[in-house]
Amino acid sequence: WSSEVCSSDLDADGHERQLWLWPDNRPAWELWLAVQTQWRVGMAGATGLDYSAVAAVMHMQGTPRKERSELLALLRVMEAEVLEVWGKERERLA
Repeated sequence: WSSEVCSSDLDADGHERQLWLWPDNRPAWELWLAVQTQWRVGMAGATGLDYSAVAAVMHMQGTPRKERSELLALLRVMEAEVLEVWGKERERLA
């Protein structure tokens, strides 16, 4: 097994930070990046991804039907984490 750098940026102190990705997670990561403009937003902020748009993106990307359920499950894990972080940030700023 080998991993690859999927992103690189600077941390708060200006040091380079790299994010590593296992090859098995690449399809989920690419889907995640492709749907970042598809958040549903209400008065309290983002409430989750628009799953009909997610399905459309998977269709347009040519994702085989047999892989879509697993990709959606992985995407929902990432979505839940982001919503939790954003919720904590809203509480901190309130």
